[in-house]
Amino acid sequence: MHGRSKKKVPAPLKLTVGEGEAPPWIGDVAVVILAVNDGAIAPLAAALKSWRAIKEHHVVLHLSGVQGQEALGALVTTHAALGSLHPLLAIADPEDAPEHLKGAWAAVEGMPRAIEMAERLARDVGLKPWRVTSKAKAIYHAGAVFASNYLVVVLAVAQRLLRHAGLTDDDAWAALTPLVDGTFANLKREGPQNALTGPVARADDATITRHLESLAYDDGQLYRVLGRSALELAQKRGMDEETATRVSDALAIDLPLVLRRESQR
Repeated sequence: MHGRSKKKVPAPLKLTVGEGEAPPWIGDVAVVILAVNDGAIAPLAAALKSWRAIKEHHVVLHLSGVQGQEALGALVTTHAALGSLHPLLAIADPEDAPEHLKGAWAAVEGMPRAIEMAERLARDVGLKPWRVTSKAKAIYHAGAVFASNYLVVVLAVAQRLLRHAGLTDDDAWAALTPLVDGTFANLKREGPQNALTGPVARADDATITRHLESLAYDDGQLYRVLGRSALELAQKRGMDEETATRVSDALAIDLPLVLRRESQR
């Protein structure tokens, strides 16, 4: 590994440190992985080009979920194989990474030789690689954001609503945890379509109305948007059109309220 400053790296990796030049060992390796923030990929690729560090024998990969081989465009004239490898998981502690990698999926993309190497590297650490096109990476990564980042946001909203109902933050999360655990168990066993429960799945329009009457504007809008997605799942599971229309009407956006809000801006 190479970085701008000293830091702890997991064994058996070793770290070299330097800035403004390529690492001394780069000519001796076959694969170069740019493990940097998305915004730093293109500048680093340009720097590697200016240092004449990348040669035709190299495979250069980055780890961005949303960008494809185009982020490495500065290196095209080196004739190296360019691509990306993105593990589909969230890692909070690098020390735990090897264990979490096993069984996770990874999106690979790029030039043919880069894809082959990315797939090999993925399998070597226990990942299950699948090929995605450069054009599809943005929508793929958006799906990952919904599954991870926005899941955290939705649970934070739930915690806040329970706090408004009288619990402390800690007690609200303690109360929600068994519900979340049970939901995840159902999801793992059944998948999203069959795991859906709640007032939309039951076509309980009266409960939906009471919920919306109790919520502040922004929370109500979020409830409606998610409710319409829940309704799509319920329809795929067999909800009839008449019932779905009744639920949809209960979830309908209050247009006069939206217009009033716009007029106040």
